[in-house]
Amino acid sequence: MTAERSPARGPLLDPDALAQLRALDPQGRHGLLPRVAGLFEASLASLLPQLDAAEAAGDLAVVRHVTHTLKSSSASLGALALSRCCAEAERLAREERREGLPELLDRLRAELGHVRPAIAALGQPGA
Repeated sequence: MTAERSPARGPLLDPDALAQLRALDPQGRHGLLPRVAGLFEASLASLLPQLDAAEAAGDLAVVRHVTHTLKSSSASLGALALSRCCAEAERLAREERREGLPELLDRLRAELGHVRPAIAALGQPGA
């Protein structure tokens, strides 16, 4: 599943980023990749509702915090398009620019929908 591709996009998860994670636990004895994938998924359970509430309330500080957190964790798992989208949303929130932010957050959610199954597959045995 990690090699799954979107016709216009290439791999959903960057193979080099995944290789770096795998290199930290080459035999897989510590289950690093599944643990990191599981932690990412668990963090979404709190971050996505925070993002929704912050967007509805116009709370740019929380939008900035959530997108910053997602930017880093998605990059570590190779979800580079998601990470870039988060970085742009974080920048707009930091600069207190609301114009274009709702559309960008919609794009972030759509990108998350694309990569989430591939990240979840990393948590499966033999990933």
